Amino acid sequence: MKKTMRILGIILIINLLIPFRVTAQGMPVYDNTNFVSMTKSLFESAKQTSELLKTVKFLKEQKDNIVMVNNAIKQLKAIREMARNHQILFRMVRSDVREILDSPYIKAGEVEQVSQSFEQIMATAIDDLDFINHILSNNLLKMTDAERTELLTEKERQSKEMVSEITNKTRRYREIISFRKMQDRINNREAKY
Repeated sequence: MKKTMRILGIILIINLLIPFRVTAQGMPVYDNTNFVSMTKSLFESAKQTSELLKTVKFLKEQKDNIVMVNNAIKQLKAIREMARNHQILFRMVRSDVREILDSPYIKAGEVEQVSQSFEQIMATAIDDLDFINHILSNNLLKMTDAERTELLTEKERQSKEMVSEITNKTRRYREIISFRKMQDRINNREAKY
């Protein structure tokens, strides 16, 4: 009886632990169509990623090209402005300085002083033009486009300063001439009472 009780206890425990519907798992079954479609989608994603990388590389190259063109445009604008300033400078020196020097109200000792002050500005302008020509024609200085643009804009600013300096000197000498002219009229007038 003890033995049968033991067997019944074991059977009862086994029945409690094992569900009533016992099914076997067996070998796993894979769906090949899902696996193939997943592989295809991974392959397409890789293609799209490589195309995106190519697009990013192309856009970076285009950005660099745009920066280069922008720097070239800035350089051309600076050169055009400098050329315009130097034309104004040469025109002013050619016409206005000749008029000042030919005036009877400029003394002989002042002629040399006036000539030297204008010649100094013109020599600086010519040296600047030679330097800019050297920068643009030779790559000896190994400058980047940004450095070259910065240098050209600085030279443009200096050319504007030279034009304003010539303008101020011309105006000052004309005022001196008009003052001396007025002084001469006052000193040489006839008394009309």
